[in-house]
Amino acid sequence: MKNYALTLQSPVWDSFRCAKAANSLDIDVKKTLRHEFSVDADIETEFNVGLIVGASGSGKTTLAEMIYGSDALIRLLEPDKPVIEQFPDEFEYDQCARHLMGVGLSQVPCWIRPALTLSNGQKERAEIALQMSREDSRVVIDEWTSVVDRTVGKIMSECIQKWARRTEKQVVLLSCHYDVMDWLQPDWVIDCNKQTFVDRRSLRRSRKETLDFDIREIDRESWRYFSKYHYLSDRLPGGHIALFGMFLGIDQIGFVCFANYVPFRNEDRLYGGKMKMHCNRAVVHPDYVGLGLGLLLINETSAIMHERNFHVMAKFSSIPVYKAFKKSERWRYLGTRRDHKIVKGGNMLRDAGFRLDVAAHQWEYIPEPAGG
Repeated sequence: MKNYALTLQSPVWDSFRCAKAANSLDIDVKKTLRHEFSVDADIETEFNVGLIVGASGSGKTTLAEMIYGSDALIRLLEPDKPVIEQFPDEFEYDQCARHLMGVGLSQVPCWIRPALTLSNGQKERAEIALQMSREDSRVVIDEWTSVVDRTVGKIMSECIQKWARRTEKQVVLLSCHYDVMDWLQPDWVIDCNKQTFVDRRSLRRSRKETLDFDIREIDRESWRYFSKYHYLSDRLPGGHIALFGMFLGIDQIGFVCFANYVPFRNEDRLYGGKMKMHCNRAVVHPDYVGLGLGLLLINETSAIMHERNFHVMAKFSSIPVYKAFKKSERWRYLGTRRDHKIVKGGNMLRDAGFRLDVAAHQWEYIPEPAGG
């Protein structure tokens, strides 16, 4: 254990108005503007996630600067440059992608846009991705989740703690919100309000709070809000399609489409054939990435399509989706096809040359056994 003590002292103004306000309540001005802080804490023993929590003005930032130095709190994200261009020059593309996907910023369009166009939650994920790309094994982030709504803050916290433990980094987060604690599962906590230290390294990690999502069939309207986060065409496929959305309360946070790519002929029915429906355009809003909702949305809706007597297939170029499918028992890998030429024409195609030499991973849905 080591003692960390500090004094916060605000300057005293002796103006007429300040004196009048203080005298109206008989306030001891010097005492009111002075804050003493002292806590015994072990923040040196091996850990991955530390949390300094407390209300504004409780000394979180001053404490962090005293322990880690003011340079540790410098922000790295530049607003005018795309996020993926801000990693160290020696980083290969795959290293950049791995860091961005690790913190839950997995949508490629978010990588190549100027950082100032991202949402607050996306900027925070981008910032911590850049911080964790440094050679320093410790990352300190101030005002963690203070600029996002509480649900988004919890999901970001879950994602970051997983990435910190996977990469063996030490992440120290400063927050005025206690509701992130259950999702961060920190190894230690300094509470600046109570001036206490809690060592949680030996505790079993278990999150008590849950979020309830539901899936509903939808129309085409919401695609315009989700298309900007997807790597394919902003147009939905033509022909026979089925659309589903994932909702948190009244807010739609996910979108998935099933489309018939192969014409279904009447004679197919005569021989017991099923119409093939391919899962595609699966998108989870970037603020909600990190809980595995993408695969959950795809699996749940694929089960619905299977129950409707369709032969469910899937084809994705997304590497995160490919990795998730490889771990899932619900999908059989059929191989990868790489197109080396562009076929012009048709209302589903993008501008010529955009999809050149891109691998498409193909899958077949395996229904869960009865009673499984």
